[in-house]
Amino acid sequence: MVRSFSSADERREFTGGILDLISVGPLTFGQETLQPGWRWSTDVRPIAGTDRCEFHHVGYQISGRWVCEDRDGTQYQVGPGDIFDTPPGHDAWVVGDEPSVTIDFQGIADWATRASSARVLTTVLFTDVVDSTALIERIGDAAWRRVQSQYFEDMGSLLSAHGGALVDTAGDGGLARFDSPVAAVRAATAMALAAERIGLEVRTGVHTGEVEQTADGLTGMAVHIGARVVAQAGPGEVLVTSTTRDLTVDAGIDYEERGPYQLKGVSGARLLYVVARS
Repeated sequence: MVRSFSSADERREFTGGILDLISVGPLTFGQETLQPGWRWSTDVRPIAGTDRCEFHHVGYQISGRWVCEDRDGTQYQVGPGDIFDTPPGHDAWVVGDEPSVTIDFQGIADWATRASSARVLTTVLFTDVVDSTALIERIGDAAWRRVQSQYFEDMGSLLSAHGGALVDTAGDGGLARFDSPVAAVRAATAMALAAERIGLEVRTGVHTGEVEQTADGLTGMAVHIGARVVAQAGPGEVLVTSTTRDLTVDAGIDYEERGPYQLKGVSGARLLYVVARS
């Protein structure tokens, strides 16, 4: 199959820009042409209805330049020939006098549309490799890529076995969602053991709450809390909130109280528990 943007399946026009979309099998590719002066927060935010762009984009810059600003204020510029990976929660704007032309490989199918979303009760699982930089320095890039690939393969298998779904990966970690908090905790424990078998230590955080579920991922305070919980976990630990613990305490899972924590950006202290290792 050979496709061309000159015969796109769909064209979306918005202030300062045009997006052409083509589908090849299950994949959707987008070509954005954005004029000088275009800015997401000015020209697309009224369409999207979110404070920032909540899509995870991966793409290639053909011509022109633009700046991406992450949620924490970090900025980086994308220019011709660059491959980019922009996390959810960013703003972006064209710089210079030349239009920006970009090919997106991910996070584009529902971009520049008013996303349909639904609030659902779910359990989020965050996982992250501990001290990956030191490990890379010790074993080298090639060996690290093999270990990382094995870890993500194991993660995918365990998520599938426990009824979870991978939402996103970033760096050395991942975000998954579960309908069952019991399944999430058991999957987290199994992932920690699988990581140990290949010489890795991972930390995992689990929280249950309502999230906004869109075509491109999950947002909401429950996601934010889950990300803060994993940051408090130690090597090999599965750390859960009291909400998740209360929902799973009758499932034969043993916990040790870790104590109250003031999580960054979360009002009030949260009581956290670590899953006991047998």
